[in-house]
Amino acid sequence: MSQENRMDPKFGMWKGVPREEIEWFPTVDHEKCVGCGMCVVSCGRNVFDYDPLNKKAIVARPLNCMVGCTSCEVWCIYGAISFPDKNIVKEIIRKRQVLVRVKKELEEKLSSKS
Repeated sequence: MSQENRMDPKFGMWKGVPREEIEWFPTVDHEKCVGCGMCVVSCGRNVFDYDPLNKKAIVARPLNCMVGCTSCEVWCIYGAISFPDKNIVKEIIRKRQVLVRVKKELEEKLSSKS
């Protein structure tokens, strides 16, 4: 795997599910992308790089993408960014019993504030 495509280890798990098992990341339509850079500079997870030769955004680290996040799609006023069907995430939540982990995480968070 090239350096660009390596996932940041801190994003290796999502609610107890290995991130590699979750097909959730943006796709850039280079026909629509005008290279404004909004996704590149706004993504807090460093998913995108900018290709200066083609003047386009590229998805360089797809597994860094927060599962369920679609912020870059919303920011893209040119409609160049898309995501898989959100039901993929809902199915993972159901099948992998993610809500059990979330409830425990919430309880721990609330108890630490007491």
